[in-house]
Amino acid sequence: MPELPEVEVVRRGLQRWVAHRTVADVEVLHPRAVRRHLAGADDFAHRLKGHRIGTPSRRGKYLWLPLDDTPQAILAHLGMSGQLLVQPQESAAEKHLRIRVRFADELHTELRFVDQRTFGGLSLHETGPDGLPDVIAHIARDPLDPLFDDEGFHQALRRKRTTIKRALLDQSLISGVGNIYADEALWRARVHYERPTAGFTRPRTAELLTHIRDVMNAALAAGGTSFDSLYVNVNGESGYFDRTLEAYGREGLPCRRCATPIRRRPWMNRSSYYCPVCQRAPRALS
Repeated sequence: MPELPEVEVVRRGLQRWVAHRTVADVEVLHPRAVRRHLAGADDFAHRLKGHRIGTPSRRGKYLWLPLDDTPQAILAHLGMSGQLLVQPQESAAEKHLRIRVRFADELHTELRFVDQRTFGGLSLHETGPDGLPDVIAHIARDPLDPLFDDEGFHQALRRKRTTIKRALLDQSLISGVGNIYADEALWRARVHYERPTAGFTRPRTAELLTHIRDVMNAALAAGGTSFDSLYVNVNGESGYFDRTLEAYGREGLPCRRCATPIRRRPWMNRSSYYCPVCQRAPRALS
């Protein structure tokens, strides 16, 4: 599932190619693509016609397109394989095209939602005074947000009484961090994924946040992480941060600090990748 860097790359592409355009027509080609819009496909299409798209916004992994003239926004759930593509109107339809949005201008491009596995979708929601869709009001700010509260995060981390990777993936505590960037940041910080959060000092928390921001900014510069063709930007291009991953996906390969083979362990229906020497397990797990 895309994490903060991948979603931000898509958001930037939408800001360039879709922002400030007026919707002329919407075609829903698969009902599952709007299943979170409870009023149905016809209502979704009807309510978007004639509205002007504002500046695309993001919080963590969540992306939305505000409507300039109404307190509503199109919330995009990319899921495992969802793609928002800006394509020439005359180009052939993708095999898994689910929604097509045409605009009332002469740019001759349209917005397409393509989703092979149909886990994602688009839906229309009310927004609050801060412009945030009501259904994601509980999502915490992400570490690249200028208003992210480092001290508040540290205090919440200490109160959580859990382990560090579980905390990093808790989107109500800190948003945008998923399995890939959690493993990468923990490797950089030399912290084992099962380290209890109660023992984190302020300097330790500050160091970890620095590594999270550094790895996410590096991923942004590389266009995100693409292990297959399912994650692409709005032009259909893949990111290449996977070429410089230090831990994630490198089972059996030498740690780039100490040359010890990277290990993979099953973890919460996922995998955790770590160096057993650089990231010592807590004593209870040793």
